[in-house]
Amino acid sequence: MPSSSLAAPLDVELRPDRPAMLRVAPPDDPVGWAAEHREALRAQVTEHGALLVRGLGLADPEQVGAVLTRLAGEPMAEAEAFAPRETAGPGLYASTPWPANQPMCMHHELSYRLRVPGLMLFACLTAPESGGATAVADAEEVLKALPADLARRFEQEGWLLTRSYNDEIGASLAESFGTADRAAIEDYCRANGIDFTWLADGSLRTRQRRAAVVRHPLTGRRCWFNQIAFLNEWTLAPEVREYLVDEYGPDGLPFNTRYGDGGAIGADVVECLNTTYEEHTRREPWQDGDLLLVDNIRTAHSREPFTGERRILVGMAEPRQVADGSFTPEASGR
Repeated sequence: MPSSSLAAPLDVELRPDRPAMLRVAPPDDPVGWAAEHREALRAQVTEHGALLVRGLGLADPEQVGAVLTRLAGEPMAEAEAFAPRETAGPGLYASTPWPANQPMCMHHELSYRLRVPGLMLFACLTAPESGGATAVADAEEVLKALPADLARRFEQEGWLLTRSYNDEIGASLAESFGTADRAAIEDYCRANGIDFTWLADGSLRTRQRRAAVVRHPLTGRRCWFNQIAFLNEWTLAPEVREYLVDEYGPDGLPFNTRYGDGGAIGADVVECLNTTYEEHTRREPWQDGDLLLVDNIRTAHSREPFTGERRILVGMAEPRQVADGSFTPEASGR
């Protein structure tokens, strides 16, 4: 089986339909093992965009948090969340709550923010009975495979995320902004390029325009980097979309995406994006104790439907500051 030589002596398995995988003998000290192999592991993530480590035997949040710190330094706290998460430790969260029978399609974590995580860590404490893989897709290859005119429009215009905050669905103001204070929320929006409107009932609507294509801070290569399909109304299950439109109106959906000029994105475009992602998807079923490291800028990830209990912890690190489709120098160095 072919393997990479960039980060020897790690013997990494490469298969076209699966993420790069490193099988290890269970170490007595997973945290110490991660610290010892940090540079080799990070080199593999740089080379392949994602790396699954099998056999590490991660068993609790404390171990996972320590591994994250050893591999990537200070963890990054989540902000502008679209759904509340359970906190499992400093900078460590349970995976986003989402119906088990519905997929979370490909996306780049927090790509609607100006400050995004460069590295994602996923740790499996309990593997599901079936399904539930955290699949990955190479953003460079996805961009090349998209219809040229569609990719060009998004690259020129960017994309627009619209959100409506209420007390009934999705993250609350306090969960998303870390505060319910109106003045503090307004200050955050102004500082982060978010247009906002307070409605008569006290609810908040926001709009933020972001780049859809960015250059990777290390390689300089162009990457499809956004959540256009994931947060679009046409990705929702038909019955869910119908309920939300009936309940909140077409302009009051908890979240939706548009072209950068404000134009509506049709269901055919969302289908094209998701189909292209699927054609470039690599997946491997979770096993207890697995560790998955993902370059969040080069590599999109998803969550597939599952049955049974599933316990995945998520950590984010190495924040990058996005500006006009590139990354500011002070935020892009490791």
